[in-house]
Amino acid sequence: MNLKIAVLPGDGIGPEVILQAKKALYAVGVVYEHDFLFEEALIGAIAIDKTGSALPEQTLNLCLNTDAVLLGAIGDPKYGTDAAANVRPEDGLLKLRKELGLFINIRPLKPFKGLLNVSPLKREIVEGVDFVIYRELTAGIYFGEKKLNEAETVASDLCEYTEEEISRITHLAFQSAQRRRKKVTLVDMANVLESSRLWRKVVKKISLEYSDVELDFLFANNAAKQIVRNPKQFDVVLTGNLFGDILSDEASVITGSIGVLPSVSLGENKVLFEPVHGSYPHAKGRNIANPFASILSVAMLLDHFGLKKEARKVLAGVEKAIEYNVVTIDLNPDSKFGTNEVGEFVSNFILNKDDLMYFNNDNVHLGQSTIV
Repeated sequence: MNLKIAVLPGDGIGPEVILQAKKALYAVGVVYEHDFLFEEALIGAIAIDKTGSALPEQTLNLCLNTDAVLLGAIGDPKYGTDAAANVRPEDGLLKLRKELGLFINIRPLKPFKGLLNVSPLKREIVEGVDFVIYRELTAGIYFGEKKLNEAETVASDLCEYTEEEISRITHLAFQSAQRRRKKVTLVDMANVLESSRLWRKVVKKISLEYSDVELDFLFANNAAKQIVRNPKQFDVVLTGNLFGDILSDEASVITGSIGVLPSVSLGENKVLFEPVHGSYPHAKGRNIANPFASILSVAMLLDHFGLKKEARKVLAGVEKAIEYNVVTIDLNPDSKFGTNEVGEFVSNFILNKDDLMYFNNDNVHLGQSTIV
C-alpha cells in the first residue's frame, strides 16, 4: 500500500515523539512492503514564530491533499493565556479540525497488563477496563461566538450545537457499541444546559434505531467521579467537545500515564492521528517524553487503512517494550531509557532484529542500534 502522510511535529516534545512514530511506520514499510511518503509542515507556536500564523496555508493545503495527518503536539507557554494575544498555537489545531471537517475524536482506554501497577488507582479498579470516548470535535463552546466587553470585565463563550452535528457522531457511537459490548453512555449537563437537553433529545431518538444497544445517561460531574471510581461500567462514552476534552484527560490516570493514549479524529473524507498528551514544554529536548501514544497512534492509522496485521505488530512492539521495562521515566522513575531508545526498541521489534536482547540486560548501553 502507498500512503502519503502529512506530518505535523508541532511544538515542545511533538517533534521528538513524532520521530519515533515515523520510525515505527518506516519499519512497518520495510517488513510488509508498504510505501509511506512523509511530508512535514508547520503548525502551532513554531508556525506562528516562522510565519505569523498558527496554521499556514501551505500546511492546510498539504493536509487537504494527503491520505492522513500525523500530529505531534501544540502549545508553548510563551503564548500563555493573555487575552490580548492575537493568535495562539491552539488556534491552529482548532482551525485544522474545522477545515478538514474532523467532527469526531475517538480515544480508546484499555490499560496494558504490564502497567496495571503504574496506575494511581487500585489494580482491582483498572484491571479489565476497556472503553472508548467519542468526543464531538467541531462545535460547542470552543467554536461558539466569543465576546469580551470594552472594559474587559465581562466575557462569554457561546455553546451551540445543531441536531445534525449531534446526529452524525451519535450514529457512529452506537455503531461502535454494536461491535463492542452494546452500551452507550451519554455525558452531558442536561439539568442546567439547553444545549445538553438537545443532545438528550437527539440521542434518545437515534437510540431507537439501535434496539440492541443500551443507552445510559450521566451528568458530567458524576461521570468524572465514575471514571475513577468504577471505569469498568463504561463501553462507549458519547459526549460534547468540552466534556470530552476534560474527561478523556482525566481517564488517562487509568492507564498510569497520559503518554500512552493515542487518538484518531475522523471526518467524512479526512483523518488525523495524534497522541492525547500536550506539548510538555519542560521536557523538550531532554529525551524523557513517552513516545508510546504517538507510536500507538500509528497503530490506529494502520488499522484505519485495513492493515490489521501491521497494526497488531506495532501494538505487540509496545507490549514487548513494557514487558522488558523499556519505558520512559513517567512509567518507571528509575528507567535508563529515553524517548529515542523506546522508539528504537519498538522499531527494532517490528524489524525482527536480534539485538532486542540488549534491552533486557541490566547493563544495557543506550543507543546500541539505530534505524532511520
